[in-house]
Amino acid sequence: MKEEKKYFNSLGHSTKNVSTHNEFDEKLPLEAMWENADTLSASSTSRRDFLKFLGFGTVAATLASCEAPVVKSIPYLNKPEEIVPGNPLYYASSYFAENTFASLLVKTREGRPILLSSNNNPSFGGGINARCQASVLSLYDSNRLKGPLKDNKDISWASLDQEIIQKLNEAKKKIAIVTSTIISPSTKELIKQFKQYYKNVSVVTYDALSKDAILSANQETFGKRFISTYRFDKSECIVSFGADFLSEWLDPAHARQYTQNRKPENGKMSRHYQFESLLSVTGANADKRVPIKASHQASYVTRLYDTLLKILNKKGIGSAKTQHDSLINKIANDLIVNKGKSLVVSGSDDTNIQIIINHINILLGNYGTTILTSRKSKLFSSKDSDIINLVDDMNKDKVDVVMFWDTNPMYTFPDKNKFMSALKRVSSKVSFSESMNETAILCDYICPTTNYLESWGDMNPYTGFYSLQQPTISPLFNSRQVQNSLLKWMGESKSYLTYLKSFVKNNISSNWNQILHDGYIEKDIADNELSAMSFDTSITKKISRPSNNLELELYVKGSLGHGVYSNNPWLQELPDVISKVTWDNYLTISPSHAKELNIKNWHVSNGALDGNMVNLKVNNKTLKCPVYIQPGQAHGTLGLSFGYGRTETGKAGKNIGVNAFSVYSNFNKTSTSDVSIEIIDETHEFACTQNSHTMMGRNIVKETNLSEYLKDKTSGNKQFLLHSHKGHVKPSDLSLWKDHERDVHFWNMSIDLNSCTGCGACVIACHAENNVPVVGKEEVRKNRDMHWLRIDRYYSSDMTKQKAKEDGIGSVEMYKKMEEPASAENLEVVFQPVMCQHCNNAPCETVCPVAATTHSREGLNHMTYNRCIGTRYCMNNCPYKVRRFNWFNYANNDQFDFNMNDDLGKMVLNPDVTVRSRGVMEKCSMCIQNIQKTKLDAKKERRKIKDGEIKCACEKACDTGAIVFGDALDKNSRVSKEKKNERSYYLIEELNTKPSVFYKTKVRNKKI
Repeated sequence: MKEEKKYFNSLGHSTKNVSTHNEFDEKLPLEAMWENADTLSASSTSRRDFLKFLGFGTVAATLASCEAPVVKSIPYLNKPEEIVPGNPLYYASSYFAENTFASLLVKTREGRPILLSSNNNPSFGGGINARCQASVLSLYDSNRLKGPLKDNKDISWASLDQEIIQKLNEAKKKIAIVTSTIISPSTKELIKQFKQYYKNVSVVTYDALSKDAILSANQETFGKRFISTYRFDKSECIVSFGADFLSEWLDPAHARQYTQNRKPENGKMSRHYQFESLLSVTGANADKRVPIKASHQASYVTRLYDTLLKILNKKGIGSAKTQHDSLINKIANDLIVNKGKSLVVSGSDDTNIQIIINHINILLGNYGTTILTSRKSKLFSSKDSDIINLVDDMNKDKVDVVMFWDTNPMYTFPDKNKFMSALKRVSSKVSFSESMNETAILCDYICPTTNYLESWGDMNPYTGFYSLQQPTISPLFNSRQVQNSLLKWMGESKSYLTYLKSFVKNNISSNWNQILHDGYIEKDIADNELSAMSFDTSITKKISRPSNNLELELYVKGSLGHGVYSNNPWLQELPDVISKVTWDNYLTISPSHAKELNIKNWHVSNGALDGNMVNLKVNNKTLKCPVYIQPGQAHGTLGLSFGYGRTETGKAGKNIGVNAFSVYSNFNKTSTSDVSIEIIDETHEFACTQNSHTMMGRNIVKETNLSEYLKDKTSGNKQFLLHSHKGHVKPSDLSLWKDHERDVHFWNMSIDLNSCTGCGACVIACHAENNVPVVGKEEVRKNRDMHWLRIDRYYSSDMTKQKAKEDGIGSVEMYKKMEEPASAENLEVVFQPVMCQHCNNAPCETVCPVAATTHSREGLNHMTYNRCIGTRYCMNNCPYKVRRFNWFNYANNDQFDFNMNDDLGKMVLNPDVTVRSRGVMEKCSMCIQNIQKTKLDAKKERRKIKDGEIKCACEKACDTGAIVFGDALDKNSRVSKEKKNERSYYLIEELNTKPSVFYKTKVRNKKI
């Protein structure tokens, strides 16, 4: 009998059955290395040679102890006509989740979606954020349901359909469908038909985090319940009261619009004022940020409205004074100067505040210019009272059947006990869900739904804009679209695709193929703006008054959002934009308040951050939370993010953090009473990717003000000069290096710090394109995160070299104080994406003993993985700290049980990029695979590469256009023009590393 082959995965395994034949014909030349010397120090062999032998010997021993595994490949029996192995295919599709819409281009390889990018999203809405980028990984989530279930046991679709149809027919009381906002016109029509088929059906729209206050305010102001679209690109003066519009407020398009009007080269920039309690992404980018408690927002809004009325000689509303009246007067004058070109917005969940905001914008003439009621946003539609009424009906036994579609109220509903007791009184419960969740597990029937990348659909997110969703892969499991289920339960034999085609041709456009190819169609709309009703001044008496109590404000993180993608390890390991903490949510507190309460964060011996734990009590509910001290936060305010604390999800997201929805009282993100914290004797371990928060007086991020820039284009970008025997010279004039010969191309990248909001979408795109591994919380704590691209966040400091000189403070004390972020009122924040700078005088290249890192003739720093022996000299010698070392095999390793450890998760991997092994250094490659492919395509077509034809993953992901990649030898290329810009500078240019990446100074528009 033939003996079965045996494979070994490490040297620790038994090797008695391994062949002992000589793997190498020649002996290693060890004699030459040792010569006749008694000691190694006396040998003439160089350290470089020694390391070569050592590395080769280790590899040889490993190879001798194991055999290469057999990889079985199955060829196509009938190859699909459109697939050419090695070439990507792109499909136009659409994304809608957590009330965020994006028109997409989906990149597929051999039938597998692996990367998402924007597909010409319209100027008024839509865009890709970090969660949208990461959603491609959720397609391959091993936690997805594999087939239909009854009482958590397998059942066939035929049996399930038969039983549910019987339940629907027998239902005498209400049949409730609980769904998040639906923006699909064909689905709305299908539900309408379903309601006609089963007469007792009611639809309850329930968004986990609604915009009911804005919808209701517009109902009061204009007589219709809707949300306008906003044009931040047409606004010269922006005032925001707690609206994080660059991140999570209404629409991701706002960031793209905002940065279009923040280009100083145009001779003007918008001016942005931000009043907020927590430090948000939008506040970090503001020209003037004022930290105020959430309970004070109403008084500031009414004060601004009153001031505007008085300046315009209209009757005032009798507002109370605030602590910033002089600033409000300046803002009011700024707004009036920019009438019709300004914007005032609020993130409040108080309808009365939103009504006042509406009338401020009416007073300023902003409707029809920066706010469009004719082009409505349909991304939010739920009314908070509807879900409350349904729960009451369930408790009163008025509901026979309840169906949950794209909702998880057992996780998101504030009063879970009340909801659970109501759910138990419903005889038949059905869940439409991709994965098992807190609500699905309590249902009688679970109908697994297809992922959006496996589904057909249409969307109407904005007035006059329609898009299609098409499957880019066949369903991976025995799942079914909800629309197909509804058709089946109405006795229809046709599929949803047939229904959709018919609907589109009859209602949107007869040219189905053209829309499917383009992904969207835009129609002309009438410019009829709605007329406002008169302002009821009694509203000002209904708004809440400022409170001196401890307050809690709940917020949405850009990484985890509402918690839908909590099992996505890419998002769990994405550092928070502000705190840079991963794998956690936490209670944030201001430094001054933490000092009062003796709450501390501290660093342990390996540099990781630890902190105190507290019991947070809100309205008789208690949560045990870690506390993170957050500069810039209003004193007397606590912050806690949604999206964590999931109990029924996959291994990456289960029991991570605490559930903020449990203290989401009255659907209001702000709690101004009955909030307290109590320190407990426990320590929490944070996993932060950045533990140094200031620039320590260095010009890492260069800044200036618009008024100074208009006088001198080089303002804030002073040329660094070195002392030398030649006098004061540029660093580039003192070089020991020979210049590299340039070939046909010289690849450069420009990063505009005025356009970077710090959102993190580029980090996720880099993960997806380059197979960057997830390492988990413990490794991140050891500073072993593997992100090729990081976004550094720096706080301003009250201490400067000039101030130290004036106050006679010594160097040691000066630098110690420079580590402390500025006070909340004075704090400014800057973001800087940092990846391998591809230096032309690269410090890493000179120290590698085996030439694993080398320079190309096209200006790129290459990394040859199979040469690397892991000395990490390059990592130590890199001044930018952008090299990442594989301390372990992160693939096929149970210790790192993420997507690279199961066959399904590996389907997201890009076949053009090597999965690195243990002991190898890796870093940004400028997506060399895309460069090479484009060069080959151009060569085959006998043409030159067009400017903009090559895009790095980070550039594709950046909706604000902060990143530009191209050939600097092409004098007409975008990157060549950016390089000549007076704002351009190199990071730490005094080292004369001559990077191929350069930055453009940050320009603010502060009123001096």
